[in-house]
Amino acid sequence: MAWLALLTGPTGALTGCDVSPRSADVTVSGHGSSGAAGSAGTVGAAGSACELPVGFGIARGWKAEAVDGLAAVASPGRDGDSADSLLRQGPVTLVCELDAKPAGAIGFLRVSAGEPGSGDAGAVLRAFLAAEDCAGRAKYRNFRTNGLSGVRVDYVCSSRLLGESKKESALAVVTPRGPVVLHLGGLDSEEHQEMLPAFELAQETLHTT
Repeated sequence: MAWLALLTGPTGALTGCDVSPRSADVTVSGHGSSGAAGSAGTVGAAGSACELPVGFGIARGWKAEAVDGLAAVASPGRDGDSADSLLRQGPVTLVCELDAKPAGAIGFLRVSAGEPGSGDAGAVLRAFLAAEDCAGRAKYRNFRTNGLSGVRVDYVCSSRLLGESKKESALAVVTPRGPVVLHLGGLDSEEHQEMLPAFELAQETLHTT
């Protein structure tokens, strides 16, 4: 599966998490574009590459592909070898990937969804980050865009095994159909910085479907 092609970090010994909240409130202008990442369409609506509780703009050159996690989200009580256990991180399960390789970068913008009642956006995001194991120096901030309230975190994923650290970002919103988390990793911090405008475009244009 494509999601295995770029791991956010090894499963061996990693540094601990610093997920203490350090937050600020920001308002994001809706339906615009961020930096160099002009929109090349949207994803999330019925008939798009990934049908999601939210929609957002896709940066030029990025390719969206659905991941078969929706069935796992909708089927609680599956065993430990199920797709749910492989795709789940905290309270959400991977359902869509946007691949940056066609745009010349190495990394993914991943979308995960959960069931209604999983908690507010802040609780969902902190649980998502805690399940990553390598997250530190987390800086949280609240945002609003297109009628949605959410929480974003920028952090550093550090591998003690590899002796390497890289920047990553994630955001969470809660919709009537459940929470949604967008996560941007990358091969290293340089790749993450190159892809960040695409993440910010998604944040700016985020709306319920």
